[in-house]
Amino acid sequence: MNRSKRLVLAALTVVVLAAIAGGVAYRLRGPRGGNALMVIAPYRYAGTWVFDDPAVGLKREPFVAGIPEMIDDMVKDIPDAEQGFRLLFSAQPFPGHTHKLEWRRGDKTGNWYYSEQFDKEGWLCPGLFRYYRDAPEEIYAKAEKK
Repeated sequence: MNRSKRLVLAALTVVVLAAIAGGVAYRLRGPRGGNALMVIAPYRYAGTWVFDDPAVGLKREPFVAGIPEMIDDMVKDIPDAEQGFRLLFSAQPFPGHTHKLEWRRGDKTGNWYYSEQFDKEGWLCPGLFRYYRDAPEEIYAKAEKK
């Protein structure tokens, strides 16, 4: 095989591998219509709830604007939740979910969600797009002891 054919083959291989890797990352972030269940472990830091997720490049990502108050309500019966708890979430209902957020509106950088259960609204930052391609219409969640 001559040099130009080897270069073309190498380039095609890189493109195919990149497409496969991108597809894997997309599936891990929750494809539209999929039932991808994700887990983070929020904890209290500097007066608010934050979480780390090295898999998507987040460190001490804070929850703000109404979401910390919702989390306070979610974990009120979990001992030592401030030290960390498991938060399972999905854009699809899953067995055992206890909370539901409904998308209300987007703004320049984030999305506002409403909890009928708590009668509260909260803002989710662009970190949401590390998990979803588009802001989900609904987010189902469950908080549990770590």
